[in-house]
Amino acid sequence: MPSYRYRGRDKNGQLVEGLIEAASANNVAIKLSGIDIIPISIVITEDSQTVEDLLMNLFGMGLPSAEELIIFSQQMYALLKAGVSLIYGLKVVSETTKHTVFRNIITDVIISLESGYSFSKALSKHPMVFQPLMIAMVEVGENTGQLETSFLQIREYLETEQSTKQRIKTALRYPIIVIAAILTALIIINIMVIPAFRDFFSNFGAKLPLPTRILITTSDLFVLHGWLISGFCILMVIGALYYAHTIQGKWWISYFKLKIPFVGSIVRRSIYARFCRAFAMTISANVPLLQAFKVVANVTGNSYLSQKILNMRHHIELGESLYHAAKESNLFSPIALQMMAIGEETGEVDKILLDIAYYYEKDVDYDLKQLGDLIEPILIIIIALMVLLLALGVFLPMWDISTVALRKMDGV
Repeated sequence: MPSYRYRGRDKNGQLVEGLIEAASANNVAIKLSGIDIIPISIVITEDSQTVEDLLMNLFGMGLPSAEELIIFSQQMYALLKAGVSLIYGLKVVSETTKHTVFRNIITDVIISLESGYSFSKALSKHPMVFQPLMIAMVEVGENTGQLETSFLQIREYLETEQSTKQRIKTALRYPIIVIAAILTALIIINIMVIPAFRDFFSNFGAKLPLPTRILITTSDLFVLHGWLISGFCILMVIGALYYAHTIQGKWWISYFKLKIPFVGSIVRRSIYARFCRAFAMTISANVPLLQAFKVVANVTGNSYLSQKILNMRHHIELGESLYHAAKESNLFSPIALQMMAIGEETGEVDKILLDIAYYYEKDVDYDLKQLGDLIEPILIIIIALMVLLLALGVFLPMWDISTVALRKMDGV
């Protein structure tokens, strides 16, 4: 059972700390509440982290999906609108949640609320589940007394984000399946087919043509060093995933995504749409402009563009308009910039930002369709080249062998 280091205050207000063994941080909080200690922090000791903890912290495995967060937001909106208290509503949602990790997280939020935390602070203890935008919207709802409205806006935002992701996945599904089939065919050919032909050709002792030698050399690499190649690939994937979770790795990967031909443009505009939609939601909820920039910068999911957005915030701090800050960032198209200028003049920045988000989303939809039309001929060419190499590698030596055999028969 893992050990947790806790800090808290007893019933006399004195600061206490210590170690306690429990199945989870939630159980630690429950045990501390039983002895009249209000927990301030509960941290698992490094030598007690389970494989599940490591996977969750490193790769986000086991975390609730976007669909579960949408359902959570919808349930909280419905319960709060019906007049149910916050803690009771969370208990109802916890009981109906099938996802074990998410249920434990909601339970921990309830414990934090009962210990005196605000709802937004309780959610912020779980940053891998509740993104900064969601926490900011909840904080606004707490301050204005319209928490149900905040959850309605959160649900609508998450639904739009999920719809965009689904469209991207749908567009990429066909090429990914084809590429996977090509790689599978290559492995099977190199492990099973080519060795059989190699044994057949070696019996004749003939000099093999270049395409055949390429096929045999590639096959030998797979057959003789297959485990080594597989191990190297697995280590490379693990290393890449680990590097992707470092600050430097996130920045470089974010930058590289935007530089991929054609795909980078789609990624960039989908992020712009996400930024504009999230920014519009925070402004309409009366979040202060500078705070809205800080919150929305983390929503992009791209470290490189997040830094650009924070630079826009710096220009706003210097007293510049939103239009000039956006223009200095070199992120947005001239049309989007003009729309921002109009929004500032009319005092309807939030509505204009939603229009800009819609404009970028339509652009992304169009380019996704174009991407499918572009990838198909490329895949056909790749398959044709593979078939050509295989045909030349197999049939050229067979042709040479049959020619030699016919000459020998003629000589006899």
